Amino acid sequence: MKKLSAFTLIELVMVIVVFGIVAGIGAEILVKVYENYLRTRAINRLQSQTEITLEQIAKRLQYRIKDSVRASNDAGANWVSLPNATVGYTIIEWLGISNESFLGEHNGASVVPGWSGFLDMDDTVNTNLAARTLSTPGSTLSYARDIILALSDNNVNMDNEGGKLPALIFKGSKPLYNVNLYYNQGVNNYTTRISRNTDSTFHIPANDNLIDFDNDGFGDLFEQYYLSHTAYALVLSANAANDGFDLTLFYNYQPWEGETYAANGTSVPLAEDVSTFRIRQEGDVIRIKLCIHDNNQNSNFDFSACKEKVIY
Repeated sequence: MKKLSAFTLIELVMVIVVFGIVAGIGAEILVKVYENYLRTRAINRLQSQTEITLEQIAKRLQYRIKDSVRASNDAGANWVSLPNATVGYTIIEWLGISNESFLGEHNGASVVPGWSGFLDMDDTVNTNLAARTLSTPGSTLSYARDIILALSDNNVNMDNEGGKLPALIFKGSKPLYNVNLYYNQGVNNYTTRISRNTDSTFHIPANDNLIDFDNDGFGDLFEQYYLSHTAYALVLSANAANDGFDLTLFYNYQPWEGETYAANGTSVPLAEDVSTFRIRQEGDVIRIKLCIHDNNQNSNFDFSACKEKVIY
């Protein structure tokens, strides 16, 4: 009679126990692998988001009127220059150089600037300030007008003195530093509204004046100028839905027309779940630190990515 062999009950139990141990170890390994994947994905996403946000801010701050950057911690009721701002300021505002209109357009032969940034101090037009006309050779102000119109959604027209106008700001003309004098219209302010007279001459509207530093009864001219068609504001606001803050950019508003970012600016959200946003100015150099956290969007881990950027 042939003897048959088989697993005993003890052997089967041992095999089941071994398989259970192996399965438990394998499941734990899979969980760890998945958690590491979530961490890596979250960190990469946060790092990319932080870098992109900083780059968007830097591109705009790169073309700023350097002396115009100011800060507020009371929703814009009071402002101080950024170098004098301490911890706790949640709004940063500055006037932007109209770089797009400066670059101009192609006239069929070459690229022609919309505005040159220079006044001819020897031109007889500029020696007769009573005419309220300024000569800016090398400019094609019709190009600047068209570009600014497009960028401002047709709200800022250099040919219409009855509407919103860009501002002219002289470079290096401020012996007594007061950052708030960039943001107002009228007498004794650093900004002067400008319309287009011809393609190479500006006209100063009747209700604006050049600031008179030497008190000779006439406005003072300087050789170099900037043209600005918008201010920018970065606003950090608390997000009630989480423990972070939202960072928003405002643009397309003209403080020299009496406008504010909150009432008149176009808003664009830059980042959510911001845990840290610090900006400080040393001389002409601005340093920004930005941290964005994950807010537990991936499992139970709350990651954070921090980056810094320097703008000259």
